[in-house]
Amino acid sequence: MTLQELLIVLRNHLRMVILMPLLAALAVAGISVFLPNQYTASTTMYVLVTSGDSTTATTTSSDLTASQMITNDVATLMKSDRVKADTASDLGLEDLRGFKISVTSSTTSRVVTLSVTGPNAQSAADVANAMVKNTSDIAQSVMEVKSINAIDNAAAPTSPSGPNRPLYVVVALLAGLLMAIMIAVLEETLNTKVRNSEDAEELLGVPVIGHIPVLGGK
Repeated sequence: MTLQELLIVLRNHLRMVILMPLLAALAVAGISVFLPNQYTASTTMYVLVTSGDSTTATTTSSDLTASQMITNDVATLMKSDRVKADTASDLGLEDLRGFKISVTSSTTSRVVTLSVTGPNAQSAADVANAMVKNTSDIAQSVMEVKSINAIDNAAAPTSPSGPNRPLYVVVALLAGLLMAIMIAVLEETLNTKVRNSEDAEELLGVPVIGHIPVLGGK
């Protein structure tokens, strides 16, 4: 099917092509109103390593590499079940299933960033700060870590971070448009009726040499 043929198909089904995306967008917009807001609290921390943790000029590249590897281990430890369980226990929660936890660490520094997303602004901040404390305690007992110091304590966010309702509406609009186009093309493909002389020529393989006009009256 050429572009011109596609445009003709869409013109023949213009009502559906317009209404279906709009209805899909309106439906998703209505549903997204009832979706609970999500809040993200973030904290940045610095990993202080005991062995080879010197700030003098004698610090070797191997020392820095080793400490950065430990920092990556700390980032992995922060997402462990033990840290999550201890954090939930400290806050009087059954678990942290309602929270999304994201941990990132730089490959060139000892800085680790923790982001916690939850249904409540204050609880997200509380979980983030408690995770830093529990990670520090566990890391000191099982790793060569002197302490994990929070650079910025997590504060309760003042505005929600999600859900991204406008994005959902745009995706629904595009999905509805794509579905309308697919239905229009499929309907046109399955329609075997002879609607004009061009269809007759294509079906019979012979040229049309004349047309009988439609006469008024009985």
